[in-house]
Amino acid sequence: DLLPPPLPKKQLQRAESLPEQGPSQHCRGDPTPWAGSILYGIPPAHPRHEEEAPSSIPPWDRPSWGPKKPLTKSQSLGEPVARSSPQKAPSPSPAELTFGMVDRELGQLLQPLEGPAGVCGVVLGCQAAALARLSARIQEELVGLEERQQLLEAELAGKSWAALSILDWEPCCESRDAWYFRVGFTFEQTQLVFAAKVPKPGCASLGVQSSLGAHCSIQRLIGRFTDRLPWELVLPGIPGEQSQSCSGEEPARLATRPILQVLISPEVPYQTLAGFVKGSHGLHRTSPGHYERLACLLLLQVCMGLEHLRVQNVGQGDLCPENLLLVQCPCPPRSQQGKEASLSLPRLLISSFFKVKDKQRPCSTSQEQDWTEGLTAPPSLVADELNVGMLIYQILHVDISLENTLGFRSNRLPEIPSLSIYSTGLKRLAVLLLHRDPCKRVSVEQARSILQVLLWGPRQELFARSKKTLTLLRSWVEVKRALLLLKFAENAAGAGASPSLEEWLCCQYFKEVTEHTLYQVTQALYA
Repeated sequence: DLLPPPLPKKQLQRAESLPEQGPSQHCRGDPTPWAGSILYGIPPAHPRHEEEAPSSIPPWDRPSWGPKKPLTKSQSLGEPVARSSPQKAPSPSPAELTFGMVDRELGQLLQPLEGPAGVCGVVLGCQAAALARLSARIQEELVGLEERQQLLEAELAGKSWAALSILDWEPCCESRDAWYFRVGFTFEQTQLVFAAKVPKPGCASLGVQSSLGAHCSIQRLIGRFTDRLPWELVLPGIPGEQSQSCSGEEPARLATRPILQVLISPEVPYQTLAGFVKGSHGLHRTSPGHYERLACLLLLQVCMGLEHLRVQNVGQGDLCPENLLLVQCPCPPRSQQGKEASLSLPRLLISSFFKVKDKQRPCSTSQEQDWTEGLTAPPSLVADELNVGMLIYQILHVDISLENTLGFRSNRLPEIPSLSIYSTGLKRLAVLLLHRDPCKRVSVEQARSILQVLLWGPRQELFARSKKTLTLLRSWVEVKRALLLLKFAENAAGAGASPSLEEWLCCQYFKEVTEHTLYQVTQALYA
């Protein structure tokens, strides 16, 4: 009897096949604790969990976090899978849900939910996602689309004064380190208004500023060139400028004009913070609550800008009211339409920068020495926390001159009058920022969180009848998020005006805040 020849055995390389799942898989000496997790798409055990709960059990013998679906047999890669059930489409996440979603997709999400608690979790996720989208949309209205800014930057490349129309011969704003002139530029058949920044001698920081990412509180540059200053432009404070501007000898005057670096910014400042503070004594006296709320919002913008600079490893060059620029928002808030412009919130821009070395300033062993040296150091070396603390007093019209500050010997700072519900909180924040021991000062990030709590809560009265717990704070955040979205919906159905800068700042707060952050901030603020 002739038997058919045996079939050839198929040789499979280990790299081309999936191993079988078995209880003794890791007992064959495989020391890789996360091999099984990668194989089945399950994330490895969190290293922090292993640190917090040490165990004598070897990692590869510990149970994995999450269910594994065992394979019934070895399956070669590249071969068709036989007799396998069709995979279900993944359920949409709360961030992907919309009102127009078809019920079939919505049912995939609702089916595994268990009772009202599961539905509540989905609704909270939808609210958080909607708030993030809304915040991004408002930011685009405030600072412009990134793609459009890049197109403008490309269009302005290689341009000089000849491509710009000078709208005002005198500066629209003068800071400590630059003059600003309003100029026009035609782009896509539209006349745009930019600011031509002419740095004062020794104050240029183009190399640092041009490398910064876009941020609502950081001055942005979209063009730069070097050219002689047009003879029509007046530079206040420069000897001979006034007499030259009245003379008729244009050619001679133009020949003597210096060649200066000019920077183009899409934001046109109308005032510095120093000018705003100087002209707001009457507003502070007649409307202290409104003025001190404006102070909190301006300080919040300063802190947000400083946080962005730290991420970029860049510091402010001279954080003082004379170098902080104010820019009008595209439209006034709904509550301020038809009222005085002084009552509306402007955008605040940091405009002076320097490169930071990659080392942290050590904590001084002598508190008194650190306090004295920190405040007598050059502006670029003074800690951001000290600068923000000084700004609080300056904005609130409280004298805190350098000479008086150096005379303090008992942690006493000038008294801030209690004129509104914000006064006590601003005083507390100033004390925390100007602590003699730099290791005990609150950081700029913590100062930003304190200002947000001062503006939008929770206020101390929340804890008058209920003990402060994480559960209470979490509930407060969830309810306030829902109410904020309802407020936007009601406003959109009404006047239809664009959201304001203050509303965007509020969105930023409730988009990111957690109950853990609130617990720490309220402990520091209401201590």
